[in-house]
Amino acid sequence: MAKHIDTIPVEVNILTVDHDIKGTVHVAKYTNSNRDLTDLLNDKERRFLAVTNVEIYAKNSNMPPRRYNFLEIHMDYILLVHPTTQAVFKETGKAQEDIARFRELRYKLGQTKPF
Repeated sequence: MAKHIDTIPVEVNILTVDHDIKGTVHVAKYTNSNRDLTDLLNDKERRFLAVTNVEIYAKNSNMPPRRYNFLEIHMDYILLVHPTTQAVFKETGKAQEDIARFRELRYKLGQTKPF
């Protein structure tokens, strides 16, 4: 599978009338907004949403999920797309430093007392 150099993978839950879908979509790496996923979904030129590492769960069924490496979903059938996490970082260097810094800041903020 080709490596996506100019994109960031985002794990998402996608709801359709008949299925709950878990997978990964790839959004633009270089952007001026925090609305990468929204921009992708609102693109009038795009008719399908490409999803990788897909698990499809049929609603009202106890069947195990169907799994696919790649799937395209027609935009007209998507009711909701929700990121399950923030961007999935597979790179170790800078991403791990950012995560550690964020956790340290969150810890420090939790230690401060309100006025």
